[in-house]
Formats: sequence, structure tokens, C-alpha cells
Amino acid sequence: MSHETPGSLEKDGWRQLAWVRENRVQLQTRNGHPIGLQFPDITRALRPLPARVVLDGELIVWDEGRQRSSFSLLQRRAAAGKRALQLARQFPAHYVVFDLLAAGDQSLLPAPFAERRQLLEQLLADVPNQLVLCPHSSNPAVAREWIDTWIETGIEGVVAKRLDQRYQAGRSGWRKLRVRTTAEAIIGGVTGWPNAPQTVLIGRLDSTGRLRYMGRSTPLTDEQRGELAPLLSRPVAQRRGMPVQHPWPQPLPAAWSGSWQRPEPLRYVQVEPDVVAELLVDTAIERGRYRHPVQHVRARRDMSIYDVALFGVDE
Repeated sequence: MSHETPGSLEKDGWRQLAWVRENRVQLQTRNGHPIGLQFPDITRALRPLPARVVLDGELIVWDEGRQRSSFSLLQRRAAAGKRALQLARQFPAHYVVFDLLAAGDQSLLPAPFAERRQLLEQLLADVPNQLVLCPHSSNPAVAREWIDTWIETGIEGVVAKRLDQRYQAGRSGWRKLRVRTTAEAIIGGVTGWPNAPQTVLIGRLDSTGRLRYMGRSTPLTDEQRGELAPLLSRPVAQRRGMPVQHPWPQPLPAAWSGSWQRPEPLRYVQVEPDVVAELLVDTAIERGRYRHPVQHVRARRDMSIYDVALFGVDE
């Protein structure tokens, strides 16, 4: 990052706009879906702010037991329904604010980020604990320190914006710098065919020896498909015309995707789980599953499936 490009922390949360009006507060997703009823603790925290303020930020829920943000608890809050007040007391949320879109009758969309940030710091100088000003720095060394020391709390990386940049909806104009590390997992299925895989579905053995699903890769390159094709095969029982006792259902349930989008069940081809893959993964892992697609690097022919870490050790 240059001096002109400050960094902000990238959180494991849910992007929301907050509209503070004369008589009410509205939280809405990027798609315009109202979500305030599910987060009464946040709308209450926003009420003392001046009317006609519009904020951009992310909702997060802190897991005290794991000492990190929890995407699964956030999903529970979002689906609370009539239990919204109960879950708000049990799993309080925080709204991490990183931009100011309007103040009073003035639209700040054309204003440079440096000006919006200064006004935002003034606005949030004395607010309830549920409202958090997103950390921000123009110093690359500070951003690196965040990455090195805060990753275990659920921080996924940093976002870089130009100080002279006007507000742009969505993620246009941002640079998201995710933290990625290498990991190994077992290939348990593919989309496409074993001799022409498009993506790989990966997992790890748990303490009972059962292969547990962890995620799906991004599309493979031609070179990666060529490397994997001779290594992958259908399960032995299936090749012999016998019922397959594969540990994963067919199709994979939509809920296994861990996504806010509208996931659908995934049909795939089961393979004999005897190939270890080296992967590039980020820190967004919940209940043992990667929330974002992983990147396949190569097959680890030097490793047995029993050399791979057990399911759940990365959390």
C-alpha cells in the first residue's frame, strides 16, 4: 500500500447499510433487503446518531468460547425470527463501520475517502460499544501487523482504498488483500468427471476415521486437470457394481456451501478418497468448513491420507 492507499481490516461479517432517520433506523443488505428486526441491539445502538446519517459497515458476532468472530452465530441471528430478542441477548452483535455516505442533507458520495473518514471518526467519537469504528492506517507496516496478530480472531485480511476515491457501491475501487496459507486435504469428489475434473471437493478424516466435507475448489487449470486425471478413480465398490458407502450425500446439501447467496444442492461425482491435495486457503473457516472456495495447488503424491491433519484442527 502506498501513502495514498490506506488499509482497513477485512472482517468475517455481513455487509450492511444503516439509515438513521427521524423516527426509525433501517438496516439493509447490499441487495436492499431489510434486516433490522433480526438485530434490535444494533438498531437501538444507532438511534442516538443524528438523523439522516447513512453508514456502510459489517455486522459481526463474537464467539466468547472461541475468542473470534463467528459466521455461524451471525447466521443464527439472521434467521432468529421470533427469537430475535433472545438471541440478541445471548449472542450480541457489533456493527463495524467503515464508511459514511450521508450526513444531514449532504450526500458524501462524491467526497474523497479521506474527508469521509474524518467525518466518520468525529461521528463515532462517543457511541455505544456495539458500534465499532473500523481500524484504518496508511502505514503498510501497521497493516502487516494486523494480519500477523489478528488473524486468529477471524480477520480475513485488509481492504485498500485510495484517499482521493469517491464512494463506489459494492466493492468497485477496492483491493481486498486476503490472508492465504497452505493446507492439505483429501479429495473426496469432483465436478465434471474423474478423468476430466472441473473442481475438487475436499475433506479430512475425523477422529473416528470418517471423511468430513470441508469445501470446494475454484475451477482447475488445464495443467491441474491433467495432473489429477490419472490419479482419480471412482470408489472401488462402485467399479465392482456394488452400493457405494461414500460418507457424503448425493447431491451435497445447499447448506454445506456456507454462503449468504442462494446456494443450490450440488451434484458431483464421488471418487476414491486416496489423493491428497495441497491447497491455498483463507481464514474463513466455520465448523470445519471453508466458507470461500479454496485454490488447488497440486497433488501431494508424497503424502498418505493419514498424514493429513484431522478435521477441525484449523479452527
